[in-house]
Amino acid sequence: MNIVLASSSPRRLQLLARLGITPGRIVSPAIDETPLKTEVPRAYALRLAIAKAQAVTREPGEIVLAGDTTVALGRRILPPADTPDLQRELLGKLSGRRHHVLSAVCVIDAAGTARTRLADTVVAFKPLSPAEIDAYVAGGEGLGKAGGYAVQGYAEAFVRFLSGSHSGVIGLPLFETRALLKTAGLPLA
Repeated sequence: MNIVLASSSPRRLQLLARLGITPGRIVSPAIDETPLKTEVPRAYALRLAIAKAQAVTREPGEIVLAGDTTVALGRRILPPADTPDLQRELLGKLSGRRHHVLSAVCVIDAAGTARTRLADTVVAFKPLSPAEIDAYVAGGEGLGKAGGYAVQGYAEAFVRFLSGSHSGVIGLPLFETRALLKTAGLPLA
């Protein structure tokens, strides 16, 4: 069976490789990622994963895999850090606090059945000084990423507590992804 990865994220591709999976195709779906009014973070992450999977044209026998990673502070959905100023602001909000990283996965099997799973990981940052935030932002590592950081890089040194899926914080929860792919008929050990 051929896997179609509905994502241009190099991290998702690397994480899939940990499962021994190389997608036959990679498609970057163009969807509107604007949160709906009053939408809560869990519903938002699941909605985006489903929308990304459904935006891909599936050929006969293909399985589509899509994901979304959302960082939430309470009921607030934190955006990707598109600018260094926004990244500083986001890191300031996360400093010394717990937040949730919601990593949703949607798999559409060869018959067209969509299934989803969501990993909810609690992450707590140490209190960050303005100098630490400035140094991290200057490194460029978390720019464009949900919440403004990349846990697989230097930002891991800011994490004092993590409960849940480490791979989910990176961008694809492997336990949930593997279970969905097996249910879709992919022969995994």
